[in-house]
Amino acid sequence: MKYPVFKDLIIHEDEDFLVVNKPPFLATLEDRTPNSTNLLKLARQYNPDLQACHRLDKDTSGCLVFAKNPEAYRHMSMQFEHREVYKEYHAVAWGIHKFQDQLVNRSILAGAKGVAKLTPKGKPAETYFTTLENFGQHTLIECLPVTGRLHQIRVHLAFLGAPIVGDELYGGQNVFLSSLKRKFNLKQQTEEQPLIKRFALHSRAIGFKRMDEEPIKIEAPYPKDMAVLIKQLRQYS
Repeated sequence: MKYPVFKDLIIHEDEDFLVVNKPPFLATLEDRTPNSTNLLKLARQYNPDLQACHRLDKDTSGCLVFAKNPEAYRHMSMQFEHREVYKEYHAVAWGIHKFQDQLVNRSILAGAKGVAKLTPKGKPAETYFTTLENFGQHTLIECLPVTGRLHQIRVHLAFLGAPIVGDELYGGQNVFLSSLKRKFNLKQQTEEQPLIKRFALHSRAIGFKRMDEEPIKIEAPYPKDMAVLIKQLRQYS
């Protein structure tokens, strides 16, 4: 994988915080992949004092906040702890759904192998879902998690019968252009690739209070793969 230039990822920077639009396929912190880098390593080449305030799954793109000093890190940690951070995700899910502030309030237990499951023995987890756009067999959904459990949005959407496109772990299949486009011709001896090679989940916006208690909200544009998926679904639905 060709690693991005960290400076090119920055969508907001002030004296205390820095927000990037995290690309997919890059871990936030150390993961078990040998000889790989992560976003924090790249961040510290830009500024050795940076600390990640939260994390996104490796395949999830979008808003990720770094603190530039210990006071800012503490300030942000308290907001996460008190559930005061506004987190908005966009997901492309299977099926046609008409959600309007639909609340899923189902506890989640993180399994040993990094798989989450819904069980009353888990930790409380709440997410609100609202439909943004319907396509032929798919729906673009706004997801507002109140808590921050492992794979929370993915598991809650699967519970609603709306698994995320490409999220095979929780029942979401890949989308191929041949399934959308009539008279689709694939070149001979080539295997068709899915329109998006990960689960279609993007951290679209984050809102928090700066050190002076001034509220701020930052939005991250879709990365290329998510933008292409949505464009093709619009075109052929």
